[in-house]
Amino acid sequence: MTAKEQKNRIIQSGYKAVEELIKVAEEEIIVDGAEDELAADRLKNAAATKKLAIFDAFEILNRIELEKAMLENKTLQKEEKSFSGFAEKRSK
Repeated sequence: MTAKEQKNRIIQSGYKAVEELIKVAEEEIIVDGAEDELAADRLKNAAATKKLAIFDAFEILNRIELEKAMLENKTLQKEEKSFSGFAEKRSK
């Protein structure tokens, strides 16, 4: 397996991870009938977990876009090199 294929697999795994984080963020915090003295603590922890899930999802998406751009640029650069000859290189 080439490095490019591995990076593409990592990118696909990143998208799956983002989907799982979205599921965490969409879960309800308040459950009906949860009236006890620990409810405020649980609410605070649940809100913090959701916040972390959302920020992690954005971070993963940003990194995916960066990696995809780098893969595309590397591909474009290789194609440019293969089509340019001695004269084309010297004319720049």
